[in-house]
Amino acid sequence: MAKFAINLKEGKLQAPKSDVIIGIDLGTTNSLVAYIKDGEAVAVKGKNGKSTLVPSIVHFDENGGTIVGDIAREKLLSEPENTIYSVKRLMGKSYKDVQNVEQYFGYKIIDEDTESLVKIRVFDRFYTPIELSAEILKELKERIEIELDSVVSKAVITVPAYFNDAQRQATRDAGKLAGLDVLRIVNEPTAASLAYGINLDKNNGQTIAVYDLGGGTFDISILSIQDGIFEVLSTNGDTFLGGDDFDRVIIDFWQNAYFQNNDTFTQKNQKLRIKAEEAKKHIGKHESYESELDGIQLQLTSTQFQALSKELVARTLKSCQQALTDAKLSIQDIDHIVLVGGSTRMPVVKDAVRDFFQKEVHDKLNPDEVVALGAAIQADILAGNQKDILLLDITPLSLGIETVGGLMDTIIPRNSKVPIRVGRQYTTSVDGQKNLKIAVYQGERDLVEHNRKLGEFILRDIPPMPAGIPKIEIQFLLNADGILTVRAKELRSNVSQSVEMRPTYGITEEEMAKMLIDSIQNAEGDMKVRGLLEARNEANNILHSADKFLEQHASILSEVEKINTQKLVEALRIATAGEDKDYINKAMDELNTYTAPLAHRAMDATIGAAMRGKKV
Repeated sequence: MAKFAINLKEGKLQAPKSDVIIGIDLGTTNSLVAYIKDGEAVAVKGKNGKSTLVPSIVHFDENGGTIVGDIAREKLLSEPENTIYSVKRLMGKSYKDVQNVEQYFGYKIIDEDTESLVKIRVFDRFYTPIELSAEILKELKERIEIELDSVVSKAVITVPAYFNDAQRQATRDAGKLAGLDVLRIVNEPTAASLAYGINLDKNNGQTIAVYDLGGGTFDISILSIQDGIFEVLSTNGDTFLGGDDFDRVIIDFWQNAYFQNNDTFTQKNQKLRIKAEEAKKHIGKHESYESELDGIQLQLTSTQFQALSKELVARTLKSCQQALTDAKLSIQDIDHIVLVGGSTRMPVVKDAVRDFFQKEVHDKLNPDEVVALGAAIQADILAGNQKDILLLDITPLSLGIETVGGLMDTIIPRNSKVPIRVGRQYTTSVDGQKNLKIAVYQGERDLVEHNRKLGEFILRDIPPMPAGIPKIEIQFLLNADGILTVRAKELRSNVSQSVEMRPTYGITEEEMAKMLIDSIQNAEGDMKVRGLLEARNEANNILHSADKFLEQHASILSEVEKINTQKLVEALRIATAGEDKDYINKAMDELNTYTAPLAHRAMDATIGAAMRGKKV
């Protein structure tokens, strides 16, 4: 079957002119695209030829038009609410995952009180992290196509090694939405090891540690490199720890020192955030930093920054120790330490890593580019141009199913080599049981409630038998991208079912098709039938709850609160009758925002009434 590339610039399908497979580092702070040129991996610069880095920032104008990169970064100060940054930290996340850090983002994150993918509101439109990441990928796709004067359709995209299944699916979906056939998802430290280790003496085995601290994520991976085989022995990390967090400790410090009673200078203030990032970089080369912001003199010394960063650095070193333990190695077994990610430029980080591993670190390759270069090498391997290199990666988190009592029964343990297929047999617990629900989880805790649910399905039409007689084999198939397929089969009757785990945080194939058509035809909103139906269903639930709330708690609401709530309810009712999904979402958001404090007051009153006359 012939494959066609999507020319997003011209808005049409066309056959690709090139078989080049590109490598992409989709980063929290910056993103890059690279390819193999004359046998060497090179990162592609922009039209001005100055930098290979594309700031991972998307700006929207009032008509829904987008600007990505350096120009978008200039809008952080003038239009912060319409300029989205650090979207990678939201990939594969629901609102519940990020509600404790919402205050750090300068833009509006929507609480829908569901397990679905978190949404970001810009003007009166709502975007998922997948759609926003796709805008960044489109910019990178256009950059490489200008370089090659050819349409590109195939890519390898890197992700943090500690990304879970939902985050990997979200990254793959973003690639599809940008018009790319994502051939492989590669772990960032593994890609970096390819770029670093490609020129090592293949006759002498090396064990290396890749310490990868980017703008929003941290990974540590231990690898063995021998005879062209790159084998990941263990990995550990934190998908919510990076350079952004070092900026935040500076902001917190300045807030306490200069702005204690000033609500203007919070974590959301872009001027303060940019000053903090500036200070962090300056301190790396100087003993102190001084600058002025709106008449206030900001100061930070190297000693103060070291103290502020101590806990963050310690968290990375704890992961390093765990990775060594998992690999059954000691510090003395590590031959080289490779630093990856722009945040490793900080002396406080570099010194701590050197002291922990008790040897000098390798940072000769540009830490900003090394992951993209490794992705390009992996792309070249997939293209069949480098046959003497083999990449053996692992899964960072355990995969299993829920068993009786809400326990997690692990089927594929973390740090297992991928691709992998593992099967295990189970049986029924009730006489005559015809259906068996199989719920799949990812994580390391004993109880499933503490782990991440990937999905569930039902094996139906099992012939009725006494409990314990059916033999049900459940197979987990984890591919090289770390994406899971689950198969269940009753062996006596051959009843079977196979499901690729697509988390609720992902996008369905139907939604993906609609979005792709939108991007080609520039028709926005009116084609998202599924989104409209989902918005209507959710709105109807909210309307029912709001009517019930007004009826049950009329005694604690003022007349003004009742009138305002009723107005917002009617506005949502009108919006729900219409055809505009974003209008419905906006009305729901306004009603939820207004009634949240009223609901808290009602809860307090209910608890107070229940406890009246009782001693605690």
